[in-house]
Amino acid sequence: MTAAPRARSQIAVFAKRVRDFVRRQPHCVAPGTPVAEILAGMSAVDASSALVVDPQGRLIGILTERDIVRRVALRAGPETPVERIMTAPVKSIAADDLLFRAVGRMRRARLRHMPVIDAAGRPVGVLDLNEALAAAAARMVGQIDRLTQDASIDGLAEIKRAQAELAQDLLDDNIPAPEIQALVTDINLDIHRRLLAAATEEMRAEGWGDPPVPFTLLVMGSGGRGENFLFPDQDNGFILADYPDAEHGRIDAWFTALAERFTRGLDRVGFPFCKGGVMATNPLWRKTATQWRDQIWLWGERRSPVAVLFADIFLDFAPAWGDATAADTLRAEIGRMLTRFPALLRAMAEDETRRGVALGLFGALKVDGDAAHPGRTDLKLHGTLPLVGATRLYALRAGLRETGTVARLSALAALGRIDRDDADALTQAYGRVTFVLLRQQLADFHAGQTVGNHVDPAQLSRLEREELVEALKAIDRLRKRARADFTGAFW
Repeated sequence: MTAAPRARSQIAVFAKRVRDFVRRQPHCVAPGTPVAEILAGMSAVDASSALVVDPQGRLIGILTERDIVRRVALRAGPETPVERIMTAPVKSIAADDLLFRAVGRMRRARLRHMPVIDAAGRPVGVLDLNEALAAAAARMVGQIDRLTQDASIDGLAEIKRAQAELAQDLLDDNIPAPEIQALVTDINLDIHRRLLAAATEEMRAEGWGDPPVPFTLLVMGSGGRGENFLFPDQDNGFILADYPDAEHGRIDAWFTALAERFTRGLDRVGFPFCKGGVMATNPLWRKTATQWRDQIWLWGERRSPVAVLFADIFLDFAPAWGDATAADTLRAEIGRMLTRFPALLRAMAEDETRRGVALGLFGALKVDGDAAHPGRTDLKLHGTLPLVGATRLYALRAGLRETGTVARLSALAALGRIDRDDADALTQAYGRVTFVLLRQQLADFHAGQTVGNHVDPAQLSRLEREELVEALKAIDRLRKRARADFTGAFW
């Protein structure tokens, strides 16, 4: 079913980045500029504020119309240098940040404008609150306020709860489940970044100092694919810039402490600790760039069951904090490794394609023999994961950089590796399975039950069961094709 235009505009507000709504170029001045000169410049370009930047172009202060009225008119003369009356530090927002977060911050701080900065802290524009609010219907302002709580544990936990309510609203508006998953993932990654920033600041305040080397946060699994359901557990790691071996004790101690604070915070706001230890607290997932490179080559060379398991977990990673170049370099290295050791894909396929879908004899939906979930079936284990795994195999063999399942199917079709009709059918199948699973999770959430991946087929209408069966059949065909293509087996 096609979503209504209003519903599409609703998800656009929550999915758009700040950079998509920057309409005004910043009026920048250097420290030492007299107030009179700034006023003349603002008037000439019809600007309501001036941004003060250092010699490297980084934002260090702001002079607004309010500042002019309160400070210039009352206490400062026209020759007063700007740094004496500017507001500093400046509340700013990153160009890559989510629009709804900017709206929430501006509303809380009662700001009409907010400087937009790039990764280096240089201003690239100014966000106007009225223009941003024009993109958000009044119906969504309450959701925005709930989704932009402070970075305290209680505030971020409230965001996790509000996230479920937003997902329900979007599902009710017939937004496709994969689009909701992408939005849920964006909000989750924003929480990750805020917790990591808070943990870093906490360590600085305790005397640990700044990070001893640059680092990148990686998220893996469904987070790396942009396919989070509600309340996923943790799958994260660090890439550290290379450093001398003699410095290992000092540097690793710093990042161990950071990882402990970060993962503990994630657990407290609603991301449970990974039972398999796939977290930056584990040295296996906290390595320098060179160590990561050596590790993936070792996986390709050895192809042991453990190596295959780790590769399967890791290869959907995406950067969530820090310089993305480190992650891009590592992904390119993975491509070279798989060219040298294509047998790793065969070993992964042996494991991935053995997992069947939730279909029994004569094409009926099959329930698990799980005493904890009687009459239900794990639609993630026997629905989405067989499709995710098979699609990953073809994408890695083709050298694709995409990590999302739908994006991979589209790219594979464009390369002719999968028939376009088959790719469309699989995309529809993925949407159908994720819709049923997400709806069940939301029902469990509202009923106060544990949110998991088990769906009760008896609660589906006859048409829904028929559509789910057809979706699972399409997924199973791809699974069997991948097993034949990568392992030579036909069972």
